[in-house]
Amino acid sequence: MSDALSLPVNPLLALRAAILTVLGGDAELGRLMGGQVRIHDEPPRGAAPVYALFGPAEMRDDSVDGALRHTHRLGLILFARPGSSRGAIEAAGRAAALLHEALLSPAGHSLSVLRVESLACARDERSGETRATLTLQAVTERLSTGSGATP
Repeated sequence: MSDALSLPVNPLLALRAAILTVLGGDAELGRLMGGQVRIHDEPPRGAAPVYALFGPAEMRDDSVDGALRHTHRLGLILFARPGSSRGAIEAAGRAAALLHEALLSPAGHSLSVLRVESLACARDERSGETRATLTLQAVTERLSTGSGATP
């Protein structure tokens, strides 16, 4: 297995940053999220929904013929106000439309494919908040270092 954590730019972090760039620049998604796109690593204290968190993520080595490739499966979880699933579903739908087969440019990598695998919705019994979860699949490949050698 390749040592992805020691790469110049971690493929998963590069992919997340590219996703943030695309989603963060979309005015319609910002409107659906209450005025601005809010995507976090951890739940923000005291923040009112609609906001999003990066959810579970998995990156696997998929190297072939000297090309350092990785497959990714990652979640983006959108939270809506209690009693309103519509906000989370609309924001998740907009994010899905922006990301499905998008031509992102993760730093240090090329993106072969990015697909929305699923959009699932569930209500938290305790808080009443609806969570819409986008599950994304992607394949990245490390860009050549320019030395002509493959990693």
